[in-house]
Amino acid sequence: MTLPPESTLRRMCWIFPDRESSRTGAMWRHYFWDMYAEVAEELGLTWTRHAPEAVTVDGLEPGKPRVYVDDELVTPQDTLFITALYSLPYQDMDVFNQYGLYAVLEQAGFYLPFPPWLSPIANDKLATVLHLHDSPIPPIPTIRVGSGRDVGKHLYEVALDGLTYPAIVKPAGWCGGGGVNLARGPEDVRGLASLAQGGDTTLVLQPYLGDGTVDYRVYVVDGRPYAVLKRTPEAGSPVANASRGGAMEFAPVPPELAEATAYFHRKLPIPFFCVDFLHDGERFWFSELEPDGVIAPDFGDPGRAVQRDVTRARWTAYRDAHARWMTRDSSTTHESR
Repeated sequence: MTLPPESTLRRMCWIFPDRESSRTGAMWRHYFWDMYAEVAEELGLTWTRHAPEAVTVDGLEPGKPRVYVDDELVTPQDTLFITALYSLPYQDMDVFNQYGLYAVLEQAGFYLPFPPWLSPIANDKLATVLHLHDSPIPPIPTIRVGSGRDVGKHLYEVALDGLTYPAIVKPAGWCGGGGVNLARGPEDVRGLASLAQGGDTTLVLQPYLGDGTVDYRVYVVDGRPYAVLKRTPEAGSPVANASRGGAMEFAPVPPELAEATAYFHRKLPIPFFCVDFLHDGERFWFSELEPDGVIAPDFGDPGRAVQRDVTRARWTAYRDAHARWMTRDSSTTHESR
């Protein structure tokens, strides 16, 4: 077995729009932020959160940029940046800042576990389906609908002839189960589209797989299915996210999903990502891609052994990928480009 080169990595900086409320921030700290930092420290690393504006770049000397996080100088040798795009409604004004900073950091020579090209593909649910259209687990059929000033003209309905009801209507780029609704017919779609117009929110429409549809999140580390989080919806809910009352448990990896993992890793050759699948009681469907999917806590275990183990595997994969990238042949293109 070939061991990875010795690591010079000391710091992982997560670029995340700093707009959480005090209640939400406290919840996320308890849910996973504190765990992320704790496990990083066990590995001799630091994991810290930073808004895009915390990064300053001195590019006065051509080809020799100097990058600061807050007022501390960081280098490609000692720091990597975690740069998955976030676009919830209260982060909307940060989208361009995130994209611009990702490009700057990449051009400045930093290793990015989530390459900038992946963000729009992973963030837009139809882009995800199109990129992974030949998945061995069939993707859920998806229609993408804009909701601008002319939404009341219903021009988008030209694409809805093949849609069956009830249907799921949800934002194209949010996460956490936010904005997911069940439309019983075309009039419900019109109402939801008119509400989305208020925030210029692009929607996707998908056939509803039925009550009790179970969500399986596969955590993929270095190309293998490392763990599975099984999420079961609350009675009457069309979505299984914990934020919507879903029940969570870590479960064995279904063989069908384990076999499919090699395909997803070929399409996404990065150290860590999550793939969400839905099971309608008879078969699996590919649902979403989450490059920065939350490693949920196993609250039934006071030590949170599974969450800690998956987090350790993730940070270790980042450290090893950074070490390989630092010793790459300068004539080749690095992993994040």
